[in-house]
Amino acid sequence: MSRTQITKCEAEVMDIVWDRGSVTINDVLEAIDRDLAYTTVLTTMRILEDKGIVRRGEKISRAYTYTPAVTREEVRLGMLHELTDRLFGGSVQSLVLSLLDSDSVSPADIAAVKRAADQAERRR
Repeated sequence: MSRTQITKCEAEVMDIVWDRGSVTINDVLEAIDRDLAYTTVLTTMRILEDKGIVRRGEKISRAYTYTPAVTREEVRLGMLHELTDRLFGGSVQSLVLSLLDSDSVSPADIAAVKRAADQAERRR
């Protein structure tokens, strides 16, 4: 699996592409939560295409359609691996312990992590 990195703006655009399945630049402009220029979204889409994250499809009238080339989960996992390598020396344990030590973790989060850890242990 490739470890594709995406920026915050690329992630905003990709959330719309993943949710809709096929979009034009104007679809993204209408759906995005902030004002962006057409050229900004077009440039972002071209970058995503160069990274292999979207595919440019058929031309409808004067606009191309774009579809996801990878899943949201593939990008999440790739970025998580990159984060683990870059900030935690590749140690998943250090990453998880750091997250659990964070003030933003609730008791419900901890319970969910325990359940997930138990399920992962049973699968192995």
